[in-house]
Amino acid sequence: MNNNKRLLMLVEIAIFAAIGLILDKLTLSLWAQGGSISLVMLPIILMAFRWGLSSGLMTGLLIGVLQMIFGGYILHWAQALLDYVVAFSVVGFAAIVRKQILEAAREVNKTKISVYIVIGTLIGGFLRYLAHTIGGVIFFAEYAGDQNVWIYSIVYNASYMLPATIITAVVGALIFSAAPRLLKTN
Repeated sequence: MNNNKRLLMLVEIAIFAAIGLILDKLTLSLWAQGGSISLVMLPIILMAFRWGLSSGLMTGLLIGVLQMIFGGYILHWAQALLDYVVAFSVVGFAAIVRKQILEAAREVNKTKISVYIVIGTLIGGFLRYLAHTIGGVIFFAEYAGDQNVWIYSIVYNASYMLPATIITAVVGALIFSAAPRLLKTN
């Protein structure tokens, strides 16, 4: 990658991380203990599909760090890493289907683009959900009361992660199927 493309990628990572932080503040909060429905994953998947895995991971990492700085709920350093750094970084794994998305864009097949956008978003969303669920089991077990802590964490985190992932997948599919040229990094 030449220096100009690399600089453009780094600028886009910074811009999309800032957009992610703003989108995270525009949320529908469900629970007092945390978790909300927002489009915070959208900039991460956009960068993952546009530039690839490392850009998606870096955008997610920056969003997670920014969230910690600007009001994260931190009980323990390991919980902070799991609920912010890991949870948002792994959304970048949506890039696993980038090759198929770019191929569909070359074919101008909007249905294929949408299907792979949804698949990639589900992958990234599931990995984030997994990180939050493990964090819930380890650090928030007292909220489960008499319930099984695993079931409690699975249900609790699904209550906001499922709608957030679906909304992100739909919006991402709409954006890229309407403007597949956004996938081109040339």
